[in-house]
Amino acid sequence: MTVFFIGAGPGDPELLTLKARRIIGECPVCLYAGSLVPEEVVACAPEGARVLDTAPMTLDDTHGEILAAHKRGENVARVHSGDPSLYGAIAEQIRRLKADGIDYQIIPGVPAYAAAAAALGQELTIPEVAQSIILTRMSMKSTSMPAGETLENFGRTGATLAIHLGIRALREIERQLAPFYGADCPVAVVYRVGWPDQAIIRGSLSDIHAKVREAKITRTALVLVGPALSDNHGFPDSALYDAAKPHVLRPRVKTGA
Repeated sequence: MTVFFIGAGPGDPELLTLKARRIIGECPVCLYAGSLVPEEVVACAPEGARVLDTAPMTLDDTHGEILAAHKRGENVARVHSGDPSLYGAIAEQIRRLKADGIDYQIIPGVPAYAAAAAALGQELTIPEVAQSIILTRMSMKSTSMPAGETLENFGRTGATLAIHLGIRALREIERQLAPFYGADCPVAVVYRVGWPDQAIIRGSLSDIHAKVREAKITRTALVLVGPALSDNHGFPDSALYDAAKPHVLRPRVKTGA
């Protein structure tokens, strides 16, 4: 018996990997986070499968379902949004599985920041502008952040920031990041990326709060901040396809005829 932690992607059922779809279709038990994973994603569960939305359940409840499936010798598809390695709350589940001697596997999924970049139609790592992406979150009502993992510290890097759980903390995000990025630094808020009601709001650190408030978005949104989001920087071409810069797969420098 195996528990499969499956990344369902950000919401679009077509972004579910082939492996994830196959495993969901084979498991007689499917536990999915219904607040973030559409029913369409788990519609491929086999006929007669026990399919439960875990949104109203506790950790004890979900583990109880897994223990019951373990006694029956049935595999479990534990479906999470995005990629389960990012804010998937799987670490505490794995701890219990290990304690009970239950096997598990992790099936990766499309993370929200990647889907958001695709929805925005742009790259997040621009040559000589930003070559790093920092995935972080705001504390809000969740567990506290480790010491040192602050927006101020991340802001000093100038990297592209993908901030989870920050939609209700935009004023605080502006306060902490404006000294490093500037008040006019571009910001993109992507609401329910991959869902039919997906929405994108673009602005700057100084005005994004007002725009989001006007749109009445209060949850389920990713906040992207950084100069890479701008269309106005004259960045150079990368060295990857530069004819004057050979590499192991393109060893000869091309010259004019």
